[in-house]
Amino acid sequence: MLTDLRTALRPALALTLLFALLLGLAYPLALTGAGQLLFPAQANGSLVRDGERIVGSALIGQSFATPGYFHGRPSAAGKGYDALASAGSNLGPNAQALADRITASAPGIPADLVTASASGLDPHVSPEAALSQVARVAAARGIAPKRLRSLVDVHVEAPALGFVGEPRVNVLALNRALDRLAPRR
Repeated sequence: MLTDLRTALRPALALTLLFALLLGLAYPLALTGAGQLLFPAQANGSLVRDGERIVGSALIGQSFATPGYFHGRPSAAGKGYDALASAGSNLGPNAQALADRITASAPGIPADLVTASASGLDPHVSPEAALSQVARVAAARGIAPKRLRSLVDVHVEAPALGFVGEPRVNVLALNRALDRLAPRR
């Protein structure tokens, strides 16, 4: 009977070890290698650099709170744009906290400037949200609103493949272009 048990356990243990090595080590290493080889920028976080200094990621929103910058969506991630605490607020349309936040915002503001994305880290706003901020940014920077509207228009990204998603503006890219166009006073 003990021999039968050993005979039955040997292939089970061998297959467990084989699949642990295959699926727990070889497969992740192969995918990591393929990602590094085929898409190195994306595999390393789509980092945005200013020379050697990392200033952010094209995929993670940042807090821009001063009047001289375009603002992104509010973040529900941790204490704000915390990638380690990425999660939505789970506030539904009937939630009083969501209603209070929207009511506290100025009327007529595009919804994406008062509601967080599902991850709380969305780096994009709608073109309408970016354009709604032109007057404030123009006044703070001392630049003609027409120039800023043109800058926003240049930074509108089309939907993926021309039809997946909505047009959007990456706030970090727009603010970096703004700093090049009109450095802060």
